[in-house]
Amino acid sequence: MFGHPKGLRTLFFTELWERLSYYGMRAILTLFLVDQVENGGFGLDDRSATAIYGLYTAMVYLVALPGGWIADRILGMQRSVLIGGIVIACGHFSMAVPTVYTFYLGLVLIVVGTGLLKPNISAIVGELYPEGGERRDAGFSIYYMGINIGALVGPLVCGWLGEEINWHLGFSAAGIGMVFGLIQYQLGRSNLNQAGLDPRVSSEEKSRATRQLGLGVAGFLLVCCLLLVLRWTGVWILTVSQFLEHFGILIALLTLGYFGWQFLSPRWNADEKRRIGAILILVMAATVFWAGFEQAGSSMTLFAETFTHRSLPDWTTSISGLTEIPAAWFQSINPFYIIVLAPGFSWFWVRLQHMSPSIPVKLGSGLMLLALGFVILGWGAMYTGDATREDVEAIPEMVLIVSPNWLIVTYLLHTMGELCLSPIGLSSVTKLSPKPLVGQMMGMWFMGAALGNLLAGMIAGLFGSMERYDLFWFVAFYSGLFGMLIAGWKPLRKLFSGIR
Repeated sequence: MFGHPKGLRTLFFTELWERLSYYGMRAILTLFLVDQVENGGFGLDDRSATAIYGLYTAMVYLVALPGGWIADRILGMQRSVLIGGIVIACGHFSMAVPTVYTFYLGLVLIVVGTGLLKPNISAIVGELYPEGGERRDAGFSIYYMGINIGALVGPLVCGWLGEEINWHLGFSAAGIGMVFGLIQYQLGRSNLNQAGLDPRVSSEEKSRATRQLGLGVAGFLLVCCLLLVLRWTGVWILTVSQFLEHFGILIALLTLGYFGWQFLSPRWNADEKRRIGAILILVMAATVFWAGFEQAGSSMTLFAETFTHRSLPDWTTSISGLTEIPAAWFQSINPFYIIVLAPGFSWFWVRLQHMSPSIPVKLGSGLMLLALGFVILGWGAMYTGDATREDVEAIPEMVLIVSPNWLIVTYLLHTMGELCLSPIGLSSVTKLSPKPLVGQMMGMWFMGAALGNLLAGMIAGLFGSMERYDLFWFVAFYSGLFGMLIAGWKPLRKLFSGIR
């Protein structure tokens, strides 16, 4: 960090602690929901548990849009980060209280707090480098490393506490992590100076935005109350998984409607419309990719818990007290690979700058690496027998477990796919967007990620009702097919002509 603004250290460690809390809680969320009530869990079936997981992770992406708007027009980015962190900590501590109502209240608070913190802390990093250029890129690389260190440590800490001692202790640890992040942020806040301190609007516009926010919140609460009344009266009853499906359809229609509106707008010329069409392909690629990638916290974690060999050698028990690896620890493999591989990928793209593959080829490669990972995992799942998770809980002797290497190799391929698709997609959105639409198109990118998380919840819900290898191969088929389509179909590639 030498040679960079002091504020980068503040934001680096703040985000490290926030990501530790987020990924730590997420690592044990599905496991807690499916665990038996007598063990402290909720005893939900796989379909309901993964639907809740899908809704939660999708909403984290969706609320980033209003979170950025609130910071720009009302609070300013610095205050948004502080308030967001406080709300996140309250959410984790709410989940630490062993009741149903406090658990779901905690999820809502974490979603709201993340919406305020996540987009704005990244924006403040950019504010530290008003000159832009390579120094800003280097600053973001350092900052991104903080994210992955937090994502690496979080599942290790919360997973051990949650699985080995008490689920709610794991949720408490996530809250404590966020408190450390807030302390770090406040102690180093003077290093940020004026970066993102005030909203960039006049006092009149700020007052108008405050009224609009109030009306929006009131409208949202009214819709929630109406849905509750319809459910209580029996007029319209939806299970969690059914609500997930309806919500996913709504998000898909809104996304397609937005792009259709832009295509029909007379303000854009033919070349700009071509580029908007290319961004639609990027959003679709993000949706398909994250629908598979986010199996990590749902179906892949359930596979690790029930069908993967996790026993430790006898000599480690006397040192660590553990007889087996917590299932949540497998979610630390991806950030570990990111930390190890990201510098090499950056070097690789720079070395290929004169003969670099096109954007569609990079996106397609990411999707095909994702597909290959699921082919490997499906192959391993073939050796686990026909017993369902419910059978295993009733008769533990029925289970046939496989080596953890199947998951380790799968995570390696998925991480390589992420490094091909995610940073390339983000960069491409900024290159392709007409200047007045850069912010909106970035929002559409996150909308695609949200829709992908919703689809991930739906797909993972099939884990208990279909053969495991069929589930993984199904994901491999549609992601691989879409990857080959993007990389090889000329009409799609023409949309990206002239952009590298």
